[in-house]
Amino acid sequence: MSDPLILIPARMTATRLPGKPLADIHGEAMIVHVWRRAIESGIGPVAVATDEPLIVAAIEAVGGVAVLTRADHPSGSDRIKEAADLIDPEGRHDIIVNVQGDLPTIDPRVIAASVGPLSDRTVDIVTLAAVITREEEKSEPSVVKAIGAEISPGRMRALYFTRATAPSGDGPLYHHIGLYAYRRRALDRFVALPPSLLEKRERLEQLRAVEDGMRIDIILVDDVPLGVDTPHDLERARAVLKSRAGA
Repeated sequence: MSDPLILIPARMTATRLPGKPLADIHGEAMIVHVWRRAIESGIGPVAVATDEPLIVAAIEAVGGVAVLTRADHPSGSDRIKEAADLIDPEGRHDIIVNVQGDLPTIDPRVIAASVGPLSDRTVDIVTLAAVITREEEKSEPSVVKAIGAEISPGRMRALYFTRATAPSGDGPLYHHIGLYAYRRRALDRFVALPPSLLEKRERLEQLRAVEDGMRIDIILVDDVPLGVDTPHDLERARAVLKSRAGA
């Protein structure tokens, strides 16, 4: 039986939206909305991992758990590794789910779906992708493309991730969604590896795992959750959550 732990890394260093995790969305900080979506997934306990006491205070004010981590982590993966060790030093939680702290509109069912493929002991990491439907996104470097071999309907084994338009030829392109479910030992292995050549070239952390031979499976979902990086994104998130509340 698996025992997942959901961790949400959060920092205050965004340049396009200063103080992003604490940005107000209908009276609550954005990080609180992400925490609520993770709780609603129902797959296990949830904690926020941060180096900012104000974020800890925001989560604790609504009855949540947050842990202070070091400020010098190079990535969210390193931050959740430290948080997992602080929260669960005995390693009881054998799956760690990394939910980005800027996804306040993410569907809790998507979070829950991410752990399913880890029932296959040969899978190290699970992530998500959605079919690209907007033509301009196919050539947009900020839209990371996931390339994989179909295992079953709605599931692929990852072969590569790239900012380029790929693969060529007819067929769908897939927008990678940066949510990861790690087998605990795979997370430990991943953060112990040095940054890889392709990771540095593409500026995509997950290529470190691909280059090291770790197996990543991809679950296909219906759409890409709204990531909040700019004031415009924040307004869109407010509108989405307002419409859901009125539904």
